[in-house]
Amino acid sequence: MKDAFGAPQSLLVLGGTSEIGLATARRLIASRTRTVRLAGRPSPALERAAADLRELGADVRTVGFDALDSASHEEVLGKLFTEGDIDMVLMAFGVLGDQARDEEEPLSAVRVAQTNYTGAVSAGLVCAGALQAQGHGSLVVLSSVAGERARRADFIYGSSKAGLDAFAQGLGDALHGTGVHVMVVRPGFVRSRMTAGREEAPLATTPGAVADAIVTGLRRRSETVWVPGALRVVMSALRHVPRPLFRRLPVR
Repeated sequence: MKDAFGAPQSLLVLGGTSEIGLATARRLIASRTRTVRLAGRPSPALERAAADLRELGADVRTVGFDALDSASHEEVLGKLFTEGDIDMVLMAFGVLGDQARDEEEPLSAVRVAQTNYTGAVSAGLVCAGALQAQGHGSLVVLSSVAGERARRADFIYGSSKAGLDAFAQGLGDALHGTGVHVMVVRPGFVRSRMTAGREEAPLATTPGAVADAIVTGLRRRSETVWVPGALRVVMSALRHVPRPLFRRLPVR
């Protein structure tokens, strides 16, 4: 159960090597989180991430999880909930893709959509059902400002995040009043391994700043979190820019 300050004592990170996911885990362990499950494809990086968190004093275990293997989600994730309550699930997996390559290779584009959207729908519904059954908990979904309005430069990734964002908002409404809290997090450009080598966008942020915003949002039981907060105003304006003008905006 969460403590009096809303801090979870147990955490499940889907996308166990995510820099945002791990930064969030470190902050939560520094407060009261004692049990962490890192779910992801088995790899040395996943095991190193778990070892690093154990040094902070948490009980950390890795779990084999593949976003693209939706058929396995109910068994893999459902089993975790039978081992004890999970106070918070952080859905931090996703791929950026390569827009130019993905336009030429439709199967690559499908992989982006399946990872970021259909994989998240499957895992999200399994976790939401388990949280509802235990009667409490938070489901935190990492969306993106790219989903607010698709741009020429990254419309494949953006469309997958748009679908994820709409799904998470609807799921939050469906679970309202059940004791389960759904929070959608919309970061802008995050300086991370995933964006390494790419031209930085305005209002760029860091995994640590996103993690800080997640922790604050949990405490406030926010439904939507923008990182940085100024992006809420920026995207509100961009959403209404006429398409002919929108096409002429800088791609970054």
